[in-house]
Amino acid sequence: MPDPKKNRLPLPNIPPNKVQPKILLFYAAIVAAICLIYYYSDSPGALPAPLKIQDVVDRAARGEIKDGVIRTESAIGFGGVVVTGTLPEKVKNAKGRETDRFEASGRLTDANLAILQQARFTEKPSNNLWGSILIQIVPFILLFGLVYFLFVRQLKGAGRGALSFGKSRAKRLNREKGKVTFADVAGCDEAKEEISEVVGFLKNPKKFQSIGGKIPKGILLVGPPGTGKTLLAKAVAGEADVPFFSISGSDFVEMFVGVGASRVRDMFEQGRKEAPCIVFIDEIDAVGRQRGAGLGGGNDEREQTLNSILVEMDGFDPNEGVIIIAATNRPDVLDSALLRPGRFDRQVYVDLPDIVGREQILKVHAKKIALADDVDLNVVARGTPGLSGAELANLLNEAALAAARKNKPKVDNDDLDEARHKVLFGRERRKVMDDEDKKIVAYHEAGHALVSAVIKDPTMPVHKVTIIPRGQSLGSTMYIPPKDLYNYARGRMLNRLAMLFGGRVAEETALGEITSGASGDIEQATKLARHMVCDWGMSSLGPIALGDNQDTVFLGREITRSTNLSPETTRQVDIEIRALIDAQYRRAKDIIVTHREALEKIAAALLEYETIDGKHVAEILEFGEIKTPVPQIVPPPLPPPPAPAENDSAAPRESPNPA
Repeated sequence: MPDPKKNRLPLPNIPPNKVQPKILLFYAAIVAAICLIYYYSDSPGALPAPLKIQDVVDRAARGEIKDGVIRTESAIGFGGVVVTGTLPEKVKNAKGRETDRFEASGRLTDANLAILQQARFTEKPSNNLWGSILIQIVPFILLFGLVYFLFVRQLKGAGRGALSFGKSRAKRLNREKGKVTFADVAGCDEAKEEISEVVGFLKNPKKFQSIGGKIPKGILLVGPPGTGKTLLAKAVAGEADVPFFSISGSDFVEMFVGVGASRVRDMFEQGRKEAPCIVFIDEIDAVGRQRGAGLGGGNDEREQTLNSILVEMDGFDPNEGVIIIAATNRPDVLDSALLRPGRFDRQVYVDLPDIVGREQILKVHAKKIALADDVDLNVVARGTPGLSGAELANLLNEAALAAARKNKPKVDNDDLDEARHKVLFGRERRKVMDDEDKKIVAYHEAGHALVSAVIKDPTMPVHKVTIIPRGQSLGSTMYIPPKDLYNYARGRMLNRLAMLFGGRVAEETALGEITSGASGDIEQATKLARHMVCDWGMSSLGPIALGDNQDTVFLGREITRSTNLSPETTRQVDIEIRALIDAQYRRAKDIIVTHREALEKIAAALLEYETIDGKHVAEILEFGEIKTPVPQIVPPPLPPPPAPAENDSAAPRESPNPA
């Protein structure tokens, strides 16, 4: 016979309902307050009218009062009683309220007691003295508990907060939860190799001490935002399996002078107690900025905090096993005393990842995402030059969200391509543009694409051309270099200038009018030409640095600036910049005029398909038409209207707004 218990569903594991003592105290205080309100209520009839006991006896003898209660009261003394009952008329009590209840206390003689008994007054036994005392005292005890809970405990908490005002706010990372190792960090192999010595020292410090070696007291991680500086510091603690304290530089700065210095001392004291450990200070430039620099002088609190850091790191015994790791993306504004040997001995530069590093980063983040079998992360890495690790993680996340919106089981290449365009160029904004605006944008982007296709710069091939607005632009011509670029050749920069002017020239040639759509192109071209003349020596002025310092006076070392360029040199710089721009503008115009028919066909294709690939531009230039089918881009569907309520099923439905 089968056991019926085996077919039962398992009971859910419901945790016991734990009632906190504070909650019980709170409810008890509420009950006490209600009892007090009820006990001392001033409602009519709640407080009886006081009478003399002889008056009660006389009125009972005349038959005016009947059916009262005689209660012995030991608190009055021997023979004392309290007589209560109902009057035939309304009288005023002690608070001026009308009531028909009365109360009289005193002593009764045998004759008076007999009169009350004849009037059918009932005798009740005496109350317990301790019970009466408890009834009177317990509400006050509960009220005092309520006051203690609401005020005294809060004052004690405020006192503890005041005493801990100068304590360190460093957060200790749980070793088991959120543990990070070098396997979780990719794209910065050189930085990992340089910082791995810290792991070896924390695991086996005697290996270095036996030959007189000293591990650096402080390590400064420098690099652009999003390159993984904080993650790298956590990985060091995870590999060495030591405590990890994390704090931000802004946590030291307060409006009260001396608080930040006190927190620094407490932070180093915590580190000594937990040695070997790692103390990580993120955004150290918030407190380590150069003293006395910039407009308006220094900040006393920040400078005292910095002085405390300098003193503590000087007194830090390198054999204690406490290592300070700091991170910043502005090493140029740090105080020189902070960077000298003996404090932050080593600077580790965490740069933007190259193509190999980007592929490794994508593989690390792709472990948690369901990718289709045909997805090649190397192709994604090639198409994302200049992106940091945080941006690559965001790209995969955007691709996963796009796939989920389309109800796909896995992320495919189309989702990754859409996410890459969104991260690099912005989200599509399908504005309602009229035919005239679309025509202007189509010719503008066709000019960029045509000049790029004719020049055939191998470092800037056309990837895609679209007239769908993305970000702040009404159209985009997208380029994907086949490799990361580290050097800028003069010929490549001249090609870039000609490509930038392709849109403006196309508007002028095809439409006979220029618009404001080329403002961004003109700005980029002017900056590029100025770099070529002033910084890179790519002009007839020769290899001379003529650039100006663009740092703000609030962060720099100097309050005043002096220019080293004479008026004649400045005029020559302007002439050279103008000559570069004019020459490439004429070059772009010659290309547009020579291939005018191809320009018209590219613009017509953009008006028809809205988005074409770089190979379609090359086919128009070579064959005069598009040979490869253009994939149709279907705009995302609008969200469905909310379902009507059950009681509104018979109501007529309104037609959806086509806009």
